[in-house]
Amino acid sequence: MFTSTKNKSYRDSFSHRAGKATSKKQKSFKEYAPARKIITQQPSPVRSTPTKSPVSSSPASPNLNSAIVTICVGPAQRLFAAHEDVLSKAPYFAQACRAQFFETSGKRIDLPNEEPEVFSAVLEYLYKGDYMPKLIYDKKRASWLLDDADTAGNAQGESTVHNNGIGGPVLKDTAIYCSAHHYALPDLQRLALKKQGLASGVQCSTILASARYAYAHTPASDSKLRAHYLALIIRSRATFKRSGTLQAEMERGGSALFFDLFVAMVNHLDDISGSARSPR
Repeated sequence: MFTSTKNKSYRDSFSHRAGKATSKKQKSFKEYAPARKIITQQPSPVRSTPTKSPVSSSPASPNLNSAIVTICVGPAQRLFAAHEDVLSKAPYFAQACRAQFFETSGKRIDLPNEEPEVFSAVLEYLYKGDYMPKLIYDKKRASWLLDDADTAGNAQGESTVHNNGIGGPVLKDTAIYCSAHHYALPDLQRLALKKQGLASGVQCSTILASARYAYAHTPASDSKLRAHYLALIIRSRATFKRSGTLQAEMERGGSALFFDLFVAMVNHLDDISGSARSPR
């Protein structure tokens, strides 16, 4: 077992305005096509030998005298076990353990709304300071990537988990980010956001479902994950327009995502207009 240290902050916050891009002629929403995929980052054609990310110092074994806590996760009540001193690194679990201080039959925490795969990643992070696929840094190219050894050669493909709440897939890193917010683990939030930025080949429907999930499980003050999705949709607006998925989601409504997207698009157009009028 291992302990972790806090990750370094690695990502600048998104501005309220989306990234600039040249305007393009708008096409009709009626030009639907089958499910399309978004490339959020082009993988490097040639890879140099990477080094492991300094996400944590050399881990040490947990206190063997620490009590074992049982965690019951999800509707299927899948059981996990963890050392209390490791689990208590998350303020949420520390409080839950303190509430059972006088419990004689062993401490147990129930997480009926959590997904086992997501909690497994959270627990791995608490022990090791990272979760699979591991984040590594390529010094030669000065860029971050995900470890191929953890993903059977598909490090930058779409990684999703089935969420029982929405009855469909969401991006795994988005689900981990939201759970990290719930458990008060800001360093894990930053790590999950960093990994999500390395994803590519994600379907439009998965992006929109994950954006909805992010809006439902983060506060309105969140300036990281929400802004990530707004910028991603705006950058890939031509693909979303042709897919028809965005139109269907907007007609469905029920999320603040679409008003925020409207504001971000207006800001984006204002930036383009202002740039065109400025003297050169």
